[in-house]
Amino acid sequence: MGMFARTGARVGVLVLTASVALAGCGSDGGKQAEFVQGPTPAPSSSVGGVSGGPVDPASVVDLTVSPADKAKDRPVSTEISGKLPEGGKLTEVSLTTAGGDQVKGSLRTDGSSWVPAAPLKYGAKYTATVVGTGPGGERHEGTSSFTTMAKPSSMITSGLYLFDDKSYGVAMPVVAEFHPGIPKKDRAAVQKRMFVKTDPPQPGAWHWVSNGTQAYYRAPEYWKPETTIEVRIALAGIPLSNGRYGNVDRKATAKIGRSFEMKVDNASKKMTVYENGQVVKTMPVSLGKKSTPSSSGTMVVMEKQAATVFDTTDDPNPENRYVTDIEFAQRITWGGEYIHAAPWSVQHQGQRNVSHGCVNVSTENAKWLFERTRVGDPITIAGTERKLAAGNGWTAWNLDWAEFKKGSALPVPEEGAGPAV
Repeated sequence: MGMFARTGARVGVLVLTASVALAGCGSDGGKQAEFVQGPTPAPSSSVGGVSGGPVDPASVVDLTVSPADKAKDRPVSTEISGKLPEGGKLTEVSLTTAGGDQVKGSLRTDGSSWVPAAPLKYGAKYTATVVGTGPGGERHEGTSSFTTMAKPSSMITSGLYLFDDKSYGVAMPVVAEFHPGIPKKDRAAVQKRMFVKTDPPQPGAWHWVSNGTQAYYRAPEYWKPETTIEVRIALAGIPLSNGRYGNVDRKATAKIGRSFEMKVDNASKKMTVYENGQVVKTMPVSLGKKSTPSSSGTMVVMEKQAATVFDTTDDPNPENRYVTDIEFAQRITWGGEYIHAAPWSVQHQGQRNVSHGCVNVSTENAKWLFERTRVGDPITIAGTERKLAAGNGWTAWNLDWAEFKKGSALPVPEEGAGPAV
């Protein structure tokens, strides 16, 4: 089908409740335990993990807690930590409200701090008790009472392209979105508050798009089928250098389904469909003609519409203006490329390219695909005149692993990072 200009906001799966105005084909455009402690017990000695009974309180070393005692105007994203000698580690953290209620949270896997499970309240007082063990086994303990800041007036908004309890394809990246974009100098602080856990465990990494409006999280390879992904974009209260603060935390727990891949070869004008690694169907296609070529690269199904209208009447090129009813449309780029039924081009499918960038298939084949695909299923197109532009859709898988990791604001191990909490 023909080219159209991207209009509207973002794709409809955005938890932020965004919507997309459709047009037509186009160009460019083990579980970590929660550390919830009761009142700190009397100190006891321990050698080799065996309790030796009460310890003389005089042998307990003071520990400096952060936030400091009597600190005021702390962000509601504040984490609790303690200053320990080299080689020491935090072992227990208790955070209570002024009314004595326990605040849930977890220690970071590197032991650097304790992260509340939800944003703290604005303008509230908290008391933290922190216990750590020094390199020689000595016990360190400290307390601190601090007050959080009032709710700021200037905030950034955010989105998360995942829904709770929804099943996605194996190429579904975790996509976090920010308005306005996060400046480079602030991305490490924000990324440190973007938590992903997978079951079964799979290492991963974040990658920021150049303008900081989106960040993708993926593993070195497609997700294993039946993976559970638990995400928390803990943005609420994060102070940024532009004077804004994060607005809310966003959470989702989603499921990855079976493996379903579509591969399109421009040379043969055919699509080969794989399910769980086995070829289940091939079909003829017609891609974008030379003046409006389809993008070559690995894309992801972002949105599905059983019936819609492609309206390109605002296109600057009169030859690309039209209004057409479309069936079984699956969006794969922001610039307007779709897989969709094109009964008008059946005679060309498998023979020549006549579309304005979309993957044209017969109505029968479009319906067959539509009934089987999920948002997050990958489609790879090879051999066209144009390469897929970074950020033109969920392009996380269009980079190899080494290049993808370079987009992280924090160091990433060669094999990828595990969960932070």
